[in-house]
Amino acid sequence: MRTIHHLACVAVLACTFPAPMLWGDWAQWRGPNRDGLCAETGLLKEWPAEGPKLLWKTTGLGRGYAGVAIAAGRIFTTGDREKSQWIIALDLKTQKELWAAKVGPGRPDGPRCTPTVDGNLVFGVGTHGDLLCADAATGKELWRVNFTNDFGGQMMTHWGYSESPLVDGNKLVCTPGAKNAALAALDKKTGKVIWKCAAPDFGAQGKDGAGYSSPVIGEGAGVRQYITLSGRGLVSAAAADGTFLWGYNRVANKTANIPTPVVNGDHVFCSSGYGTGAALLKLAASGNGGVKANEVYFLAAKEFQNHHGGMVMLGGHLYAGHGHNAGSPICIEWKTGKVAWGGEQPGPGTGSAAVLYADGRLYFRYENGVMALFEATPKACNLKGSFELASKLGKSWPHPVIDDGKLYIRDQDVLLCYDVKKR
Repeated sequence: MRTIHHLACVAVLACTFPAPMLWGDWAQWRGPNRDGLCAETGLLKEWPAEGPKLLWKTTGLGRGYAGVAIAAGRIFTTGDREKSQWIIALDLKTQKELWAAKVGPGRPDGPRCTPTVDGNLVFGVGTHGDLLCADAATGKELWRVNFTNDFGGQMMTHWGYSESPLVDGNKLVCTPGAKNAALAALDKKTGKVIWKCAAPDFGAQGKDGAGYSSPVIGEGAGVRQYITLSGRGLVSAAAADGTFLWGYNRVANKTANIPTPVVNGDHVFCSSGYGTGAALLKLAASGNGGVKANEVYFLAAKEFQNHHGGMVMLGGHLYAGHGHNAGSPICIEWKTGKVAWGGEQPGPGTGSAAVLYADGRLYFRYENGVMALFEATPKACNLKGSFELASKLGKSWPHPVIDDGKLYIRDQDVLLCYDVKKR
């Protein structure tokens, strides 16, 4: 058994973050640290019965379940238009489209990749394994690779590549899902391969190929590493040279391994749906710079499983929606696996719930288009408001984003913006 990663996971309930988050700093999947924690303050503590004020609604984003990234006065997302997938950039103030860059061929339900923005570069992955690097200001194509053609990669099942690639220094880290390239690091400016991580067999559960998760950075056992949830479970590669460090198979299922792992120091928490469960791992040094992952505990699916809404860790507790295709709010003491509250009663919405934390509150976006606000406390499940979103064109899956006091919600072709700033 081996496992995990840490991407400067941060947080105490009192809101201690590694650095203050600036306006326009939600430039990638799940925020600055890929942990679903937003550092903004001064937000509404409760919502009126009708919900917060809708500031604007814009259309033209195409089909898909991608979220949004916000940086340098622009909004970025991916969407299917006709028979192709695109990275799309909007002006943040006017919501007018600035440019669209073709990623690759489309599919009926569209892409799932939230673009990753790094300075003047933006990266997006299409469902057929096309990875595009474009100029963030103009959309001009700078380079591209294809996970299948260039790496021999594959997905574990048929919904297509869904990850949001990770930038770390000069490297762009991605997940081709090949035997000799479970993960790969590319030069972010040129696309040239820096290293490929060959992952050995480390368990029979799940399926070969990439999962539907996205990589994160960890420093467990004193080794900088990249961790993701693949088709066979958690995989870790050394940041320096791509050496396979460890894998954890027990959390894998054969349908879709989705949630992004949560890292805290030497610990990694992981989960998947489809009747699988969840686990906490502790990383330890293992001679000659190696790392091993030891299972601290495993929770059966009836105790806790997260389908695809994600999890956030605050201080000593983890918050999420529990259940396969369900978002029953739950709070778990992450070091012990003990449930503090929840997990038995449904929330105000139905289906899976995408979760975000900001200013002492948990934002739950339910599959049926209901938004809910909960107090982030291990004492009790305190609902602070709920409302129906102004658009419901499909399953309400894209994760919510908060930037500059505004809540952004993608719904297929539509983008909604709500005012959640306390006045």
